[in-house]
Amino acid sequence: MNENDAHVKSLTRAIRHSRSLTVMSSLLLAGDVGGTKTWLGLFSDAFPRPELVNERQYPTLEWDGLTDLVDRFLEESGAEPSRIRGTAIGVAGPVEGNASNLTNVRWRVDGDHLGRTLGRSPVLVMNDLVAMAYAVPYLHNSEVTILQPGEPTREGAIAVIAPGTHLGEASLHRVRDSWVPLPSEGGHADFAARTAEEHELVAELRSSLGHVGRGELLSGPGLVRFHRHAHREAACRSSDEEEPPDAVAVSTAALDGRCAGCERTLERFVSALGAAAGDLGLRTLARGGVFLGGGIPTKILPALRNGTFLDAFRNKGALRSLTERFPVAVILEPRVGLIGAAVAAAARRHS
Repeated sequence: MNENDAHVKSLTRAIRHSRSLTVMSSLLLAGDVGGTKTWLGLFSDAFPRPELVNERQYPTLEWDGLTDLVDRFLEESGAEPSRIRGTAIGVAGPVEGNASNLTNVRWRVDGDHLGRTLGRSPVLVMNDLVAMAYAVPYLHNSEVTILQPGEPTREGAIAVIAPGTHLGEASLHRVRDSWVPLPSEGGHADFAARTAEEHELVAELRSSLGHVGRGELLSGPGLVRFHRHAHREAACRSSDEEEPPDAVAVSTAALDGRCAGCERTLERFVSALGAAAGDLGLRTLARGGVFLGGGIPTKILPALRNGTFLDAFRNKGALRSLTERFPVAVILEPRVGLIGAAVAAAARRHS
């Protein structure tokens, strides 16, 4: 294919896409607002899983708020606001009264205000983990990878745990023929140390952090804290002392076998994450499955598959036989929060 043919093919795709937006009678608007990036998408008005029509990512911190960002997205997408029949936004923060002050960004996302400003019905605002949970029942096989098949039941609850910048949790419960989400800020609950090393690390962190929540250790920054503790007596063989390693560098060095200390770090992190995921499974009776989301699990899949994670996940004393029946999977689809917000918008519109 020569350069001209490639240009014609690209232009044809753009025209076809523009026509699809033009002829589509109604659309759903979905958003996934994080501390680093905001993902916005237009979806078909279909139930239960709408089809993605158009999407864009924006650097969150380059915008003063969500209203201007949504206006820009609709302008760039060529979509008429009058055709949007439902909107749902997942945000990284606790939600009360359909509004949220984001945890790591100086934004307030108010669904009712946003709906009035944009000239449409109120916008549904939900925690980003709730949005992620909404998507799980409708994910395709190719969008997840199984760690433990378990024995899933149709009526069983679904739990989601997502280590990333911090730790997020949520669950989804079957009520008659509908899925009902239960939000959580469990990532801020106390970290439950199990081993001598974990007790020692928590004691050290309390002197500097005060409260040591699960998210202080089961996250990207938490992996770095595990790393510092593992290298107290020996320098890391894979890092420059002038540039402390971040979570990506630590996990990469561990998976590549370049540093024994990094390997111990990742093993301890994975074990602690497995224990926390098992705890969440027990708290929610997740016979529908425990799903790992967030930015970290897909990057450390080999470590999640080597037995350490599941050993800690199952090690619940008298209830080990129950945790062995929980399905466990890693979500591979990076747009899961965006998809889940669209699923929530569709469920609200078609209820």
